[in-house]
Amino acid sequence: MRDGETPSFVRQDLVSERSAPVKTTGFVGFLRVRLFNSVTNILVTIVCALLLWVLLVPTVKFLLIDAVWSGADRSACLAENAGHVVGACWPFVHAKFGQFVYGFYPEPERWRVNLTFMLAAVLLLPLLIPKLPAKGLNASLFFIALPIVAFFLLYGGGLDGFAVSWISALLTGFNASIGEVGRKLVLAGDAVAVIGPFLWLAGKLIVGISTAISWVLTPLVWLHISIQSSGRPVWIDLLLTTAIISALIFMLGGGARAGWRPLLASLTTFVGIGLLIAVMGLDRGGLPVVDTRLWGGLLITLVVSVTGIVASMPIGIGLALGRRSTIPLVRTFSIAFIEFWRGVPLITVLFFATYMLPLFVPTGFTIDGLVRALIGISLFAGAYQAEVIRGGLMAIPRGQTEAASAVGLTWWKTTALIVLPQALRHVIPGIVNSFIGLFKDTSLVSIVALFDLLGSMRASFSDPLWATPSSLFTGFALTGTIYFVFCFGMSRYSLFVEHRLNAHQRN
Repeated sequence: MRDGETPSFVRQDLVSERSAPVKTTGFVGFLRVRLFNSVTNILVTIVCALLLWVLLVPTVKFLLIDAVWSGADRSACLAENAGHVVGACWPFVHAKFGQFVYGFYPEPERWRVNLTFMLAAVLLLPLLIPKLPAKGLNASLFFIALPIVAFFLLYGGGLDGFAVSWISALLTGFNASIGEVGRKLVLAGDAVAVIGPFLWLAGKLIVGISTAISWVLTPLVWLHISIQSSGRPVWIDLLLTTAIISALIFMLGGGARAGWRPLLASLTTFVGIGLLIAVMGLDRGGLPVVDTRLWGGLLITLVVSVTGIVASMPIGIGLALGRRSTIPLVRTFSIAFIEFWRGVPLITVLFFATYMLPLFVPTGFTIDGLVRALIGISLFAGAYQAEVIRGGLMAIPRGQTEAASAVGLTWWKTTALIVLPQALRHVIPGIVNSFIGLFKDTSLVSIVALFDLLGSMRASFSDPLWATPSSLFTGFALTGTIYFVFCFGMSRYSLFVEHRLNAHQRN
């Protein structure tokens, strides 16, 4: 203010105190900011609270308050015997729990299922914890060794040979099928008037090719016969396979100049296979065989879902890369495969895999019913995964591949080290969403006589010993809870992986 000027305004009273700031932290702050910060949110909160009250209170009352917890038969879960309105019949679950988990798997052999579950958990948990070391070894044991061990634990049986015998039998059977097709064409050519000569010529050509293949396979067949006639076919075949594969790895890897590590790794792997054969007694017949028709319950659900999830990923990656390929034949095949499998429902796929797949295999070669369903589900899920992964591939800027080419990386290294890791990181929600959908869709295998968790639960309702009005709802509540736990676990772990992989974007 300048000299000589009078102030235009001078406050005579003290300024009144300001009101305390609105609390935005803690429980009260959460309620004020998230639930009651506007008229609309207040109305939505009240409606949601009423819905929760209407849904949760009867559910808790049915599952816990009015539930029956002990009893020997259906009489314990009847209202006239309990003296009140009966909710969940948990004695029914206790009595049928073995059927829910194992299906009709023989009770004396159920330790094999428990051991398989334990091995899977022991190998999976370290794989899910990022900070633990030896991820490569852990992944090899989980994705390669565990399926083989689980097969011989769950199904049983032993080995009558190894790779040489298996390859010889497979090629011989396939060649026999080719010869049979040729002979049928020759007979058809003799019976048909118009195109008969063409069919006859084609049949003769196929028979000739089959005969030539049989001459080429003669040394392999002789070797197979020699192995089977020996006293220890499994061990002789294993030693022969070890020598052949290790020698190929050593020579193709550059010999002694490239180092001895690949050869030692190969020999160590086969030594581990030999120890596994000896421990499980696979050379002496192995464990008693349990047919897959006796499997059921949670066992079938986990086998089908885990196999479908693991097998669908490489199928989806291959199809996604094939659909973006510059080779017309590869691109056309990938597009046709994806559109075909996405254009038919899963029920049709299961029927096709169960009843038509055996028509396309060599003569004398049979495929188990469970394996047929696994093949169909894996191909079906792989087609859906291909489109999810293709979306991630399209999100990668073209400059990434151009930069990789500029530094001299091949297409394979560029795809494996640069493109795919980034693409998969972008589509983690879509991939896990497909996994969750596949896990729930395993209930459809019941239409091809495979009793999964839901199918075993529905089959238990036919027992008159536990036929009560509440048994049905109790069984569905249990299976729904199990499905929710697995699906919610996959969802939360995917969020953890997303946050961890995208940590650099938040800084």
